[in-house]
Amino acid sequence: MVDCVAIQGEAGSFSHAAALEMHGPTLELVTCPTFVELFRAVETGRATRGMVPIENTLAGSVHENYDLLSAHVLHVVSETALRIRHCLIAPPRTTLAEIRRVASHPVALAQCRQFFLAHPGVEAVPAYDTAGSVRDVMSGNVAADAAIASKLAADLYGADVVVEGLEDHAENYTRFLVVAREPAGREPARPNKTSLIVSLGNTPGSLYRALGVFADRGLNLTKIESRPLPGRPWQYLFYLDVVDGGNGLVEALEALRPFTSSIRVLGTYPARD
Repeated sequence: MVDCVAIQGEAGSFSHAAALEMHGPTLELVTCPTFVELFRAVETGRATRGMVPIENTLAGSVHENYDLLSAHVLHVVSETALRIRHCLIAPPRTTLAEIRRVASHPVALAQCRQFFLAHPGVEAVPAYDTAGSVRDVMSGNVAADAAIASKLAADLYGADVVVEGLEDHAENYTRFLVVAREPAGREPARPNKTSLIVSLGNTPGSLYRALGVFADRGLNLTKIESRPLPGRPWQYLFYLDVVDGGNGLVEALEALRPFTSSIRVLGTYPARD
């Protein structure tokens, strides 16, 4: 069966590249203008999967998507990490000396600060999407000479890569979660990761005790993220990623319940190597 995968942005984006890496070239792509639309596409059945960027090694967490995970009843079924390699992309035969304005998503522009510092005559132009910027440069629908996006975008829209590797740091990766309407099956032969949302009581030491529940059972917390709890000022939801090679997580959740107001399991899926 062909996977129907929703992404935020246009064909050729890094989300598209991540989807191809996970699901292969036969996937059916559903492009969405916003992350809200991405979640809705999966919820309503327009897509069977959704590629959700959740954190980047340079830019940090994508807070909007943490909030959307809480607001929607979808399951995390897998994850991947994509090496982000930014390219300066322009119409064929364009030279670097001819480029004065470069369009891209603000996050991509922020990851290429050293390029703009080294070329003070080049102006950064914020845009809706990386791949969409390439499409618009090629069609003349944006006041820019070039765009910053993936090599995939250059190939899809018939553009040239003028400079490759614009990112400030080579260790530039984005972690994606794959969401679906149904949960994934646990794989007993390998370590699994479980993503949780936990609401703790606003009492001294509650977070300390919660973390101790996992430490006492030898469970590795690979991610902790706090987000404001809507309607309850100065209280927070905690998003936890826990790696468990056995049955320790079940015991940990039981030990956690007495001093939490809610626990929600977003999904259990194979841990990325």
